[in-house]
Amino acid sequence: MVSAHTSPLAPLGGRETGGMNVYVLELSRELGALGYEVDMITRLDGDLPLVQQVERNLRIVRIPAGPAAPIEKEAIAGHLGEFADELQRFTAREGRGYDIVHSHYWQSGRPGGVLARRLRVPHAVMFHTLGEVKNRARISEEEPKDRIRAERGIARRADAIVTASPHERQLLEMYYGADPARMRTIPCGVDLNLFQPLNRDDCREKLGLAPGAPVLLWVGRLEKLKGVDILISALAELEEPGVTLLIVGGDDRASALRAELQRQAEEAGVAANVRFEGPVAHDRLPIYYSAADVCVVPSYYESFGLVAVEAMACGTPVVASRVGGLVSTVVEGVTGYLIPWLCPEPFAEKLEVLLHNPELRANFSRAARSSVERFRWRNIALQVAAMYDEAIARRRSRSRPNEGAGFGKEAYEAAVLAGR
Repeated sequence: MVSAHTSPLAPLGGRETGGMNVYVLELSRELGALGYEVDMITRLDGDLPLVQQVERNLRIVRIPAGPAAPIEKEAIAGHLGEFADELQRFTAREGRGYDIVHSHYWQSGRPGGVLARRLRVPHAVMFHTLGEVKNRARISEEEPKDRIRAERGIARRADAIVTASPHERQLLEMYYGADPARMRTIPCGVDLNLFQPLNRDDCREKLGLAPGAPVLLWVGRLEKLKGVDILISALAELEEPGVTLLIVGGDDRASALRAELQRQAEEAGVAANVRFEGPVAHDRLPIYYSAADVCVVPSYYESFGLVAVEAMACGTPVVASRVGGLVSTVVEGVTGYLIPWLCPEPFAEKLEVLLHNPELRANFSRAARSSVERFRWRNIALQVAAMYDEAIARRRSRSRPNEGAGFGKEAYEAAVLAGR
């Protein structure tokens, strides 16, 4: 598992940590439990061991590339050639190689693709988010052209592409020209032993919330794409008195956006109703989900929407944007509501409906928990393992046509690392 720009063991809630970190760690754990030997490969960014046993069949491998300290995600692209070379040296020292390389995010796809070619094994990739789609969905902060060009090259060369939803699969075909024969739609998973309904009054007491007060919850990386501004405006539209909005996530690097959202709440007259909780440990999130009446996911785009699934696993109804993978996870009128317009009024309308109807919330809660059984990690890992087996069998039966055609080895690898 190659995760170059962020460690699967990094604390959640920061600007570069979220659903992908959970995905890589939990999938790797489950594959390890199935008997696969898994290395999670990331960039060394502190005074940490280069190789660390996480649990049985699972290690984290930290590759020195650039300064041994946290750097901005955008700066990591300049160290990917060094990352690829150091990764090959590590593999040579180990003396056993890998049967398949699975890269996560576009930056990992560059050195992951080079390593797979050097080892003559399949390269699987999961993008998690797509630059072209983010540019079409968001209102600011355009993704660089280099990223989109790199994603196209990775999608063209990969032996297998994992998409989290049918919608992501369509987008890869439409905007990147990806071969549908090499794509497998496998949803993300959720730990249903961790994420389960807890006693609401107990959870509210732990969080200092009144037992009967209405509570809304937002969870995620604090960035504009996540639509927190829409939620704060919707909160100001509510007629229900005394609603508390908990905003979970956002580290020091999100301080500017947090200050902007605080000003928005003050200007809207709801500052006293909004609590910025900051990053929360993963194993404490069920307390927040279980304490809330509704979890709100007003994102401009979500490739899957792990927060919605975690909330439903805790029996909490969801009101979410009708975008991306959320369409495949939230069942309209059964486990929550999907809002087709990215503006406050329709969010406020559905929130009012749920907050005013405890019986409806209870019905949604029961349906929500049962709806996520299909996302149990064992089910997901078995599907991914089957995809690995298919890719390995294809690679062993024949070489990929045109791989590196017209390139010498060094020129081909340079093209991959340059994103061409």
